[in-house]
Amino acid sequence: MINRRHIRVKVMQAVYAMHQSQNDDLIREEKLLKLSVDKMQDMYVLLLSMLVEVRDMERIFLEVSSKKILATKEEKNPNVKFINNKVIQLLNESNSLALFIDEHKLNNWYLDTAYVKDIWKTMKESDFYIAYMANEKDSFELDKEFIVRLFREIVAPNEKIADYFEDKNISWVDDIPFVNTWVAKTLNQLTPLKGIYIGSLYKDEDDQKYVSDLFRKTVLNDRMLSEEVDQRTPNWDMDRIADVDLILIKMAICEFLKFPSIPTRVTINEYIEIAKDYSTEKSSFFINGVLDKISKEFEKSKRLNKIGRGLL
Repeated sequence: MINRRHIRVKVMQAVYAMHQSQNDDLIREEKLLKLSVDKMQDMYVLLLSMLVEVRDMERIFLEVSSKKILATKEEKNPNVKFINNKVIQLLNESNSLALFIDEHKLNNWYLDTAYVKDIWKTMKESDFYIAYMANEKDSFELDKEFIVRLFREIVAPNEKIADYFEDKNISWVDDIPFVNTWVAKTLNQLTPLKGIYIGSLYKDEDDQKYVSDLFRKTVLNDRMLSEEVDQRTPNWDMDRIADVDLILIKMAICEFLKFPSIPTRVTINEYIEIAKDYSTEKSSFFINGVLDKISKEFEKSKRLNKIGRGLL
């Protein structure tokens, strides 16, 4: 499920792209923004399905090995602990996961099996896989512990998969850390009675609406927002402010004035954190100073129209 920080990042990227391309087709850019957000769920499902594909590759390997003319005793009677992993069974039996893969035509791992094979081989050589297979205890928690570790230590940091995602969709580059965290959280929350359900990407309709509202209000009020920044940074030439910093400040001011339900302090903290990841080393301090000054001026002049208690 996408959170508001990542929505802000997506909107920032969309606004930045519009400025760089000098494109004013708001409807087209909004559609691209929404598509970029929606595609995050494709990556999420692909990473979950990767675990099933690795299991299937192991099963095929064991079946082929058992049929060799000179098969060893171990090959004829292989250890099937991983194949019977209960977490992967939950993934494999999820109707919503299968339906999503079918509807979105996510046959990536069928077409690009080399990536599955790379994960499979790395897993087989890992110490924790060897220890897991040697452990005679059998429980859902042990199976889950292994799968979570498999994802965190082998799948998530795999550079080949990261390059693959970047090649398939350039917007996925910045989504990978968030989606990896999303997958890990999903796996950790699984229970024998709680399987995988691929529901809405958004927490609620408000979050879904927030994507379009933040993008549109930031773009359509650009002149006003630029004036607000210019008035409060008299010692700064607008051209000297980093493009990303300027966009983040404008988005924050837009939230101050156009989003009454979002607390001012939440807005400031969110854009400071985004600046740490996407702008210069000193940007977060600069943005903090500017936004803190603006919010206090807006509050004093009663331009803030926040609803609810403690929203200032």
